Amino acid sequence: MIDERGWLRHALATLAYRAAKAVRGVPPGFGGLRLSEPSAMTPGRIVAHMADLMEWALSMARGRQTWHNSPAGAWDADVERFFTALAAFDAYLASAEPLHAPATRLFQGPIADALTHVGQLATRRRLAGAPVRGENYFVADIAAGRVGLDQAPPVRETAQVPAEGGRP
Repeated sequence: MIDERGWLRHALATLAYRAAKAVRGVPPGFGGLRLSEPSAMTPGRIVAHMADLMEWALSMARGRQTWHNSPAGAWDADVERFFTALAAFDAYLASAEPLHAPATRLFQGPIADALTHVGQLATRRRLAGAPVRGENYFVADIAAGRVGLDQAPPVRETAQVPAEGGRP
């Protein structure tokens, strides 16, 4: 049985793997892509929010909850900020420092929210004409501690999402 911290670290590695796939190789200007719904976040705002979520998670884990609502900046800088915050959170989980927030709450709040936002980025990429290739994530090489932009190559990637009723 994996312990709570090990499980959270695997969740972060999964988030990193999927996020890296969604943010790599985006078309020029992608960070500012606007949808027809005026209140919808741009991809740049989504990535800035994902960085805020990881910084918030770390602050809760440390027992000093703080929240920042950062505006979108330059795409590459916000992507780097997200992965830096993800790595800092992972390093804290890998340490012997006490966890001051329940692991279940850390997952159901900031981590699950960030996973949802990865899906939003993938949808926006498709709308921008640069879809993320589908993949069988069950066989993906995801490992706790691997939380940077550089990830293992896909094991079984597909050209497109299968049609309804199709298998990955």
